[in-house]
Amino acid sequence: MSRVQIFAGRNTMGLAEKIAASHGTSLGNVIINTFSDGEFQPSFEESVRGSDVFIIQSTNPPADNLMELLMMIDAAKRASARQIVAIMPYFGLARQDRKDKPRVPIGAKLVANMLAAAGVTRIMTMDLHADQIQGFFEVPVDHLFASTVFIPYVKSLNLTNLTMASPDMGGTKRANAYAKHMHAEVVVCYKHRKKANEIENMFLIGEVAGKDIIIVDDMVDTAGTLTKAADLMMENGANSVRAMATHAILSGEAYERIENSKLTELIVSDTIPLTKNSPKIKVISVADLFADIMKKVTSHESISEVFIV
Repeated sequence: MSRVQIFAGRNTMGLAEKIAASHGTSLGNVIINTFSDGEFQPSFEESVRGSDVFIIQSTNPPADNLMELLMMIDAAKRASARQIVAIMPYFGLARQDRKDKPRVPIGAKLVANMLAAAGVTRIMTMDLHADQIQGFFEVPVDHLFASTVFIPYVKSLNLTNLTMASPDMGGTKRANAYAKHMHAEVVVCYKHRKKANEIENMFLIGEVAGKDIIIVDDMVDTAGTLTKAADLMMENGANSVRAMATHAILSGEAYERIENSKLTELIVSDTIPLTKNSPKIKVISVADLFADIMKKVTSHESISEVFIV
């Protein structure tokens, strides 16, 4: 078996350290040299020749996070690594997976092209905003799901009137998958947007009175949808409302909205580091899951058994 070396970009250092520890090793030595104008240059301070190199970096904004990952992949390729696996817990620009109006880019495809040009041989990511992004790559993509770690936590809550909810029509597939596994019902929020990140109207499809609701989504950005949905459900007689989102982007006034809302709890993973703590936010680590998949990939074992929904 080839030697495995794990490196991390600066954005995801905390999660990367947990993944490496769970894998039974430590992070490799990489230095990021920064010039006075902000330009930077990654440097591997140990040989990677002939190794299976795993580079961990979520590519949420700023764009430097993506550029740093690309440069580390390029450095590993030029240093004769045998395999280069980009572990992207959060795949940035995934919301730009198609042309939804004329004269706009397909950002997710552009990212895929850049990763391929840099020299990546495999991608490992979690809860893509759109499943079809896997088809943008000509290399294997291991698409993991946070449900593997979220569902045991949901079961531990012992909610007797559990109902899963989708915050919009596009998320019904995800909500149905959770509901089927948990033997629960599903409700859907129908929302009409004036523009991105701004909701004009929201309506409920389904019965929430007397139910303990969990809204499931792949990401929470401004938290406007989640908090508006939670308040609407409580107004319609729900016992409690929780939200569960893999990627905690939490931009703008998201933290304030969450703390001032009727949400009992927001459950997220650590694919993106939180910028501050909140008593309403519960973080569940995905480090053990990524470490387990890494071991299975390097030993050429099937990974399908780890998927719950």
